[in-house]
Formats: sequence, C-alpha cells, structure tokens
Amino acid sequence: MALNKKFAFPLLIILLAIAAGGGWSLWQNKEGGKATDQAQVKQLFTCSMHPYIIKDKPGLCPVCGMELIKKIDPAEKGASKTSEQKQESDMHGHVSLSEKQLVMANVATVEVQTESLQKELNATGIVQYNQSRQAKVTAWIAGRLEKLNVNSIGAFVSKEKPVAEIYSPDLVASQQEYLLALKSREQLKNSPIPSISQNGEGLVASARQRLLLFGVKESQILELEKSGKPNIRIPIYSPFSGVVIEKMVQQGQYVNLGEALFNIADLSSVWVEVEIYENEFANLHIGQQVEIRSQSFPDKPSTGRIAFVYPFLDPKTRTLKVRVELGNPGLKLKPEMFVNAIIKVPLAPSIVVPARAVMNTGKRQVVWVESSPGMFESRTVQLGQQSGEKVQILSGLKSGEKVAISGGYLIDSESQLK
Repeated sequence: MALNKKFAFPLLIILLAIAAGGGWSLWQNKEGGKATDQAQVKQLFTCSMHPYIIKDKPGLCPVCGMELIKKIDPAEKGASKTSEQKQESDMHGHVSLSEKQLVMANVATVEVQTESLQKELNATGIVQYNQSRQAKVTAWIAGRLEKLNVNSIGAFVSKEKPVAEIYSPDLVASQQEYLLALKSREQLKNSPIPSISQNGEGLVASARQRLLLFGVKESQILELEKSGKPNIRIPIYSPFSGVVIEKMVQQGQYVNLGEALFNIADLSSVWVEVEIYENEFANLHIGQQVEIRSQSFPDKPSTGRIAFVYPFLDPKTRTLKVRVELGNPGLKLKPEMFVNAIIKVPLAPSIVVPARAVMNTGKRQVVWVESSPGMFESRTVQLGQQSGEKVQILSGLKSGEKVAISGGYLIDSESQLK
C-alpha cells in the first residue's frame, strides 16, 4: 500500500506536466493561425468601369485609364456598417470624380438660367379659296344671253367690264317707262296744283327703282337719260374682279331670274387650312402670325395670321384645322396647293437647360447636378415644353445650379457600380 502511494504522486505530476504542455501548444497554434490569416488578408484594387481588372496595388486602369478603387470583400459587405460605410449610405445618389476622371469621361457642365423660349410648330396645310372673296354672277332678270365676254374657266374678269349682255323684253319696257316718266315730270312740274307736280316726281322715282332692281347701274341710267332711247342689250357686271372658277351658261341661252352665270373668286387673298395635332392646339390663338412656305417658292415665304380655329377635330387624323388668311401677291399660291406652315409660340419665362442634360429612365427624368467641384448629385425633374435643343424645367432645379450636359451616362454608370 505504501508502495502504491509512492508511485502515484510522481505519476500525477507527470500527467499535470503533459496537460500543461498540450494547452500551451494549442494556444500557440491558435495565435499562429490568426497571424497567418492576418498575413493572408491583403487589400486589392479594381476599376469602377471594368470590375474584372483586379490589382494588388493602387494605380490606373489599363483599359480606360481611370484611377483604381479599393475592392470590397463580399464578407465585409455582410458585416456591420462602420462609420465610413454609414457616411457612404448618407451620400447615396452622389458621385465623386477626380479631375482625371472628369477629363476621361468628357464631363461638361452649364449653369442653369431662366429664359423665355419660343416654341416652333411645324405643320402642313392646303391652300383654299377665300370664301369671303367668292361670288356668283346671276341674272337679275329673265332674258336671252346675246353675248358672253367670258368663254372659259380661269379667265380673269374685271368689275369694270361686263361679263355678258342680256336681252329682256321686260327690261326694255322698264326703260321706256322711265323715259315716259321723265317726260311726264317735265310736263307736270309747272302745274299750279302741288299734288300734280309731286305726282310727276313719284313716277320718275318708281320707274328708276324698278331699273335698279333689274340690275341696271346708276351710270347706265344716266346714259339712258342722255340718249333718250332704251338699250336693247343690257350689260351684266361681276361684283368684284377675280378669276372664273365655274361657267354655267352658253351664249344665246335663255336664263331665268336669279339663275347663276359664273362663279368668281378673288385670288389676291387666300385661305390656308393648317392641320394641328390635338396635343399642340392649346398654344394657338386667333391673330397669331404664321409663316407659309410652298415647294414652288421655298425662298419666298408668305406671312398670314390665324383667322379662325375650327371647333371640332377630324376623327380620322386626330387633328384640328386652323384657318390662316393671307395675301397672295402675284397669285403664287394656288388653291389645293400643299404648303408648310411654321407657327412660333412664345413661352413664359422659366428655368431652361439643354435637352441633352436630361436622362430619361422611362419612368422619370433625371439630371446630374454638380453640388461641389467633382461631386455630382442625381436630381429628378419635371419637364415642360421643348424648343429646339433646350427644354423647360418646371420643378427640380434652381437658377444658378450647374448641371452636366455631357458625360451624364458615365456618371450614372459610376453611380450604379458604387
């Protein structure tokens, strides 16, 4: 028994020594592994435009020449955010570019200003007769057309020259009545009885009115008084000078009272019916100036004004017709001719930027605003009307801010990568 105690104590000391040595060895291996892992973790660098470029040292991208940025380990992305990461989260939508990156991306900015734009509407139109300058020459009395001075469509007629001569028994009888009334007035004017002398004046006035109703002019009545003989053929005149666009009678034809002989149009003034799409006619108003150009005379435009806006749309073309009235010197514009109309619409003063500064994502419009040198911020804007290469900004920008007019898509790519 004493022998067992003698060997048990040394054995216990040996076991304790072995345990202590094993713990020391495990601790050393753990610390050595940590050191090895720390040695293996090394910072890598990549290009924001070409993520497949990975370098172990900072420098420039061999493809685009942009400065390399630190590559973030995916394991670090899942870790808790550091103060630096929180700051990056606060700067969401901002992109910072170095001077070299600005040059490589060809980024240019312009200051936002308030301007008054002038929108230009281009439309097509058709030349039409001016309906207020159209008339028909009609027979004021039934009779036979003894002579036609106009024999074809397109002939020019003057209001000073007769277009035809008509023979009518009723008209000849009316002239004879007028001549008799004149003689009676001369005979009765010296009567001592006032009622008889006034009766002579009444006969003359009644016969004269009858001639006027038959279309006889004042000058023709004066000639009748001088000659004292009735005219067998009475000339017919046009109400104004113009072009014959329709001829309905032949020489020798018998016509009734009120029957049309010719259709006359004055082409010194014409209408142009311009078709405007329904999303644009809100900018039009009566009296607005319109420039008309024809393919026949492209270097000699005509200028007219909107005289009437039709109160209905064409259901097939979804367009609204606008009537433009203009002069036609030299009769260059012919009815049914196709022309181009240019309508300039002044817009109210507003913030204006170049149209190329706006990026359309499909759901919204975005511009990149330079908040500080090299720092760009994406800004959603509401667009107004566009005129040429400039567009109105209704909201989202302030006068004096700077926006990127080139390189915007590269800035947006940089933002998406970050």
